[in-house]
Amino acid sequence: MQNPLLETPHAIHGAYPFDQVKPEHFLPALEAAMETAKKNLNEYKNNKGIDFQHVIVEKSDITEKVDYIAGMFFNLHSAECSEELEKISPQMTETLTRFGNDISLDPIIFAKVKACYDNRFGQGLNPEEMMIIEKTYKSFVRNGALLAESEKDKMRELDENLAKLTLSFSQNVLKATNDYLLEVTNKADLEGLPDSVIEASAELALKKGKEGSWCFSLDAPMIVPFLTYAKNRELRKKIFIANSSKAFNDKYDNQDNLKQILKLRTERAKILGFNTHADYVLEERMAMSPKKVMVFLDELCLKAKPHAEKEFNKLKNLAKELDGIDEIQRYDSAYYSEILKIRELDFDDEMLRPFFKLENVVDGVFKVARKLYGLNFKEVFNVPKYHDDVRTFEVFDEEANSFVGLFYTDFFPRTTKRGGAWMSGIKEQGMYQGKIERPHIMIVCNFTKPTNTKPSLLSLDEVSTLYHEFGHALHGLLSKCKYRELSGTNVFWDFVELPSQIMENWVLEKECLDLFAFHYETGEKISDDLIKKIKASGKFLEGLGTLRQLSFSFLDMAYHMSDPALVADIPAFESKVSDKANLFPKISGTSMSTAFSHIFSGGYSAGYYSYKWAEVLDADAFEFFQTSGIFNRAVANKFREFILEKGGTQHPMELYKQFRGQEPDVAALLRRAGLH
Repeated sequence: MQNPLLETPHAIHGAYPFDQVKPEHFLPALEAAMETAKKNLNEYKNNKGIDFQHVIVEKSDITEKVDYIAGMFFNLHSAECSEELEKISPQMTETLTRFGNDISLDPIIFAKVKACYDNRFGQGLNPEEMMIIEKTYKSFVRNGALLAESEKDKMRELDENLAKLTLSFSQNVLKATNDYLLEVTNKADLEGLPDSVIEASAELALKKGKEGSWCFSLDAPMIVPFLTYAKNRELRKKIFIANSSKAFNDKYDNQDNLKQILKLRTERAKILGFNTHADYVLEERMAMSPKKVMVFLDELCLKAKPHAEKEFNKLKNLAKELDGIDEIQRYDSAYYSEILKIRELDFDDEMLRPFFKLENVVDGVFKVARKLYGLNFKEVFNVPKYHDDVRTFEVFDEEANSFVGLFYTDFFPRTTKRGGAWMSGIKEQGMYQGKIERPHIMIVCNFTKPTNTKPSLLSLDEVSTLYHEFGHALHGLLSKCKYRELSGTNVFWDFVELPSQIMENWVLEKECLDLFAFHYETGEKISDDLIKKIKASGKFLEGLGTLRQLSFSFLDMAYHMSDPALVADIPAFESKVSDKANLFPKISGTSMSTAFSHIFSGGYSAGYYSYKWAEVLDADAFEFFQTSGIFNRAVANKFREFILEKGGTQHPMELYKQFRGQEPDVAALLRRAGLH
């Protein structure tokens, strides 16, 4: 069988042949690529060389095809996962985990890496090469290379089991999400909902064979407006509980997966000489230790809680005044927050949707990239795609007259796509077989879909999400490194959110909104008055918002700093940990942990705090832009040179200081949030 995964890509810029690859191609291609890699690894091991070129560069070349196949598989598994892909995912995951361990635990390969590392000062290496040999050596050690053989066998077993468990966790969340449908048969129960949401729910009902009713899924474009605008409290409660109990006490129950993941992560950390999984993870983060993370989170909690308590009391009083509610619940929060916002700011998020047509917002973010970095995005139609929703763009640097990379977008929810939003390096920038190549970057989101009568009209949150993921994309696209292991987003996890979160600041600025915020029907420009209200809304109920984010961070750290044996009753553990950052009553029968994909199937275990950590960086960095003008090219060039282009070639704090001239100031975040 001819296998496109084993052939040299013929598409423009060597793009993935998404149009040719079928699920049945993956396992045979992986087997063939691994067979070739193993043969070449044997030759590599027999070579006595310990110089950088041989030890590091040649080893990377040997595994390139395996990495290519894995990259394509996992991109599809997240964004367009058919039943056939789902079926082979456990075998793909297990095979790749075993292959990775065969390399990281091989004593001969490690001996070569160690010899190169020990002799690194005598090889005339440049700073990037020094960084990659140090990172490679540390990666081997952190994956068990120094362990005794019996412990290596245990590491293999742990890693393979963890790979299966995290995959199962992710699959259960997706299935539980897709399984739920709230059917409304009485139109009166839709009171308060925007017309666009009602229309979308009628279209979904038709699609589900429930003509004449209205159906709501747990996809963000439906559940967020439902909780924000639906007057029917019982229905808000119903959909909130469904969303807050995904994969909890149902047929996709993740409780055992969660407990096993924690147990195996702790066991793995201890084998490597760490007290907890958090200690293991944070050794390779800017924060460096669980203690430093907890001090940081506690300090923010102390600052935010008094503001949050005042805001909570406002919501509580409003619920009592309007509807006689004695005890406000979490499922009431968005609803009364929106009413309060209208009262205090004369502002409703739905007022903005007509000005945020998706195509205009995308065009706007491209204009921002052009003004800041001289980039030009040109849509092309000869790049293979995995779904009709995907759009593809060539990116050029206008001043250098050079090709920057390929950019893919995929914006709408579907049952084959996991929830949330993310950026993915389909092909990372860096050296391949001796030649430096440009990246292929994708952003995937779950935005409000067009209906029969309206285009995709985004909420302010969705616009911010697009800018956030686009910031990640710029980090990948503008990378200018030699080695792909250090390029783009291959940086410390609590630094990776800086390029994404700083982009969200532009959404609240008039100079940015004037570029794209036009009414989709009349072409009318968004008014200065509305822009002022958008700006003010950025600080609205920020205390409660901060506590919400901190509660996730506290929970993540508690899970990964605790003895897993203490996690017997998951909802009770959640309540105990989150109490200091939660003002709402606990709702029985719910558990957010069983769908907390960021930490149990993503890369954020003992790292969820990094969102808040990076907010300090981005608030401080954006103040620097504001002092000279948000589109000041000189400041943008510094951000590009020291943050976006350098990847992980230097310690992030050194890069930040080269950009900013100083270490970040925590007070910048408090000033921006109005919590100082």
